[in-house]
Amino acid sequence: MENERRVVSVIVVNEASVLSRITDLFSARGYNIESLTVAPIPDSKYSRLTIVTSGSVRVIEQIVKQLHKLIPVLKVYDHVDFVEKEMAMVKFPISEPINDIDTLCRAYNGKIVNLGDDVLIAMVVDEPKRVDQFLKAIKRFHPKEIVRGGTVALER
Repeated sequence: MENERRVVSVIVVNEASVLSRITDLFSARGYNIESLTVAPIPDSKYSRLTIVTSGSVRVIEQIVKQLHKLIPVLKVYDHVDFVEKEMAMVKFPISEPINDIDTLCRAYNGKIVNLGDDVLIAMVVDEPKRVDQFLKAIKRFHPKEIVRGGTVALER
């Protein structure tokens, strides 16, 4: 059975230990979390967790069933039409061609966000696969450091 990448969005009561209980659920069953982001939902007592995982259809179904059983979980969105984005920030030596880096960033919904004496920092925000492509494309500019944020997603 082939593993597939899956985004699961979970609405939870924003209280202590919720995140721990959810990550415990994954680790106790040997499921891997590839990306995890958490943010409070404005003007509410809830938070949204966006979890990227992979596994067989059966494993994903088990994950969703187990998530539904957790007390602070209100809703689980799985296998729905999501708009998905991810951010990456990259530090480059100032000696690299700034215009070329800027042009490449703009092709991936990004820009140069900081210019210092020795380094410049660029940021892109795009679909995770496009962020992968960007990170491959920038290797020729000798990045000094790369920080990649987790996936955020909203159901349409």
